[in-house]
Amino acid sequence: MIDMGKIILTGDRPTGRLHVGHYVGSLKRRVELQNSGEFDEIYIMIADAQALTDNADNPEKVRQNIIEVALDYLACGLDPEKSVLFIQSQIPELCEMTFYYMDLVTVSRLQRNPTVKSEIQMRNFEASIPVGFFTYPISQAADITAFKATTVPVGEDQAPMIEQTREIVHKFNSVYGETLVEPDILLPDNKACLRLPGIDGKAKMSKSLGNCIYLSDTEDEVKKKIMSMFTDPNHLRVEDPGRVEGNPVFIYLDAFCRDEHFAKYLPDYRNLDELKAHYTRGGLGDVKVKRFLNSVLQEELEPIRQRRKEIAKDIPAVYRILEEGSKKARAKASETLADMKRAMKINYFEDMELIEEQARRFNAEV
Repeated sequence: MIDMGKIILTGDRPTGRLHVGHYVGSLKRRVELQNSGEFDEIYIMIADAQALTDNADNPEKVRQNIIEVALDYLACGLDPEKSVLFIQSQIPELCEMTFYYMDLVTVSRLQRNPTVKSEIQMRNFEASIPVGFFTYPISQAADITAFKATTVPVGEDQAPMIEQTREIVHKFNSVYGETLVEPDILLPDNKACLRLPGIDGKAKMSKSLGNCIYLSDTEDEVKKKIMSMFTDPNHLRVEDPGRVEGNPVFIYLDAFCRDEHFAKYLPDYRNLDELKAHYTRGGLGDVKVKRFLNSVLQEELEPIRQRRKEIAKDIPAVYRILEEGSKKARAKASETLADMKRAMKINYFEDMELIEEQARRFNAEV
C-alpha cells in the first residue's frame, strides 16, 4: 500500500532572476500552501539539470542563477523550516529513475506533448533537438515521483507534463505493482495569474524577450517598466473608448489589485469594475491607470525587495540552506528509488529469496 501523505513538489529553472509572472503564477501560492498546514511535506526544486538541457554550452549562466532563484524564494517567504529547498543536480537518484522511465515512454508520445512542441519551436530546435531537452517530460516525471508528490502547483502550460507523469506512473504501477503516486495538478485560482503577459503585450513574460518586471527590480526600474507598458493601441486620446480585454495594464490589475487599493491610491473609484467601465466608455487616460498599477505593484514588491537585500548579506548561509535541503531531498528520493528497484526486482543483493532459491536450484544440479 502506498503511503498517501499530502506532498507538494514544484520548482523553477535557474536561467535568470524570477519575475512577477513567476510570483503570481506560482511563488505567492507556494508560500500560502506552505503556511496552510495542509501538507505533510513540501519540496521546492531549483531545476539546474533541466536548465542545462538547452543551456549545455553556457553552464555559467545556470550556475550564477542558482543563488538568484534561491534569494527570490527566501525573499518571497519560502521558509526552509517548512519547505525543503534543494538543487536538482545534487540528487543523482533522479537520473537513475529517468533512465528506467525511458523504457515506459515511446518517442511518438514525447513528440505529441504540446509543451515540448511549443518549447522546441520557441528555441528553434526543429532541426536538431538535444535528446536531454526532448526527454525532459520523463525527467520531470522522475522529479515529481521521487518525492511521492500528490500535488504539483504549476501554470496551465505545464498541464501536459503532469498528464505525462500520470501516464508513466500508471504504466509503472501496472507493470511492476503499486509503487508510485499519481500526482494532481494545482492551477492558480486567479485566472489573470495563469499567464501574465509581458510589458510589451507579448503573450508570455519571458526572460529571453526582455519584457519582464523582476522581483528584484528597484523601485525606479519597476516604475519605468510600468509607465512604458503596452496598452490598447487604439486608445490614443483620453476621451477615446479603450479596450480592457488583452490590455496588459488591466491584466496586471486583475492579478494584483484589491478593492482596498482604490481607497488608498485611487479613491474616485470603489473597485476595478468601475475603473474598467470608465476606461471602456472613454475619458480615462493610460497614464492615470499606469500610475495606479505602479502604486499597487510597489506595495506588493517593496517588502520582497527589502527581505532580498537583507538575505543577500549572508550568501554562504543561503548555500547552507540549499545543501541541507538537498541532503533531505536525496534521502527521500533514495527511499523511492529503493521501492522502485524492489518492485522491478533489480535489488539483487537485498533479495534474499532470489539468492536462496538460486542456491537451492544450483545445489540440486550438483
